Amino acid sequence: MIGGMEQLPTTQSAVTALRAIAAEYALEIEVTDDIGADQTSRRSAAGVGVTTDADGSLPHEAFVEFGGVPRVSVRLFPEGDALITVEDVEFPDTPREDVPAFLRSVFGGLSFVEGRRLTVPLPGDRTYRELVPMLLLTPWLSGRVR
Repeated sequence: MIGGMEQLPTTQSAVTALRAIAAEYALEIEVTDDIGADQTSRRSAAGVGVTTDADGSLPHEAFVEFGGVPRVSVRLFPEGDALITVEDVEFPDTPREDVPAFLRSVFGGLSFVEGRRLTVPLPGDRTYRELVPMLLLTPWLSGRVR
């Protein structure tokens, strides 16, 4: 771990970390894996039947859903970033290494809504903030308003 960030060099290592977080918070978890250039969402240019990238690697993408409240899902991309969705509020382009700390902040009750933005604090005085449309103010989000 460097500066509060876990080292997650692969999608599989990130999935393993997310399974550990689910166990830590006693949450159900469902993982869907897409493996191969013809299966991953950002590889739409891959030809029919082409499963590897030009360098011969086999890209791995995963979609992870956590059970319970708040509703949280994570799409892990082969390029090393993730799309985290918390109660329909999307946090795109989150570095894969930040995902565990981000989820611990959400599940640990540290995240909050302030001025129409969902704020998720991370170690090292780092934060993620995304706009919460007022139509999406779910009971969980309402309970986090400051």
